[in-house]
Amino acid sequence: MSARHLVVHGTVQGVFFRASAEQEARRLGVAGWVRNRSDGTVEMVAEGDDEAVDALVGWAHQGPPRADVTGVDVTDREPEGLTDFTER
Repeated sequence: MSARHLVVHGTVQGVFFRASAEQEARRLGVAGWVRNRSDGTVEMVAEGDDEAVDALVGWAHQGPPRADVTGVDVTDREPEGLTDFTER
């Protein structure tokens, strides 16, 4: 079980990044949340099986088709026992 905090930079708002992240997380069985930040980035917490979390982090580096991801800050964190993935 692992957990990661991500901040995704680039053209990531207004391109269905949050909805796509939620869909991908649910497909992978990852819990957590995703939200837009006022600085134009997207923030995400991902928690679950190590391989599934790694896959979601990998997806975040590319995002949905209309996104232009220029960077992703990834920080390990303690799992909180989240059970669902939501948009905030």
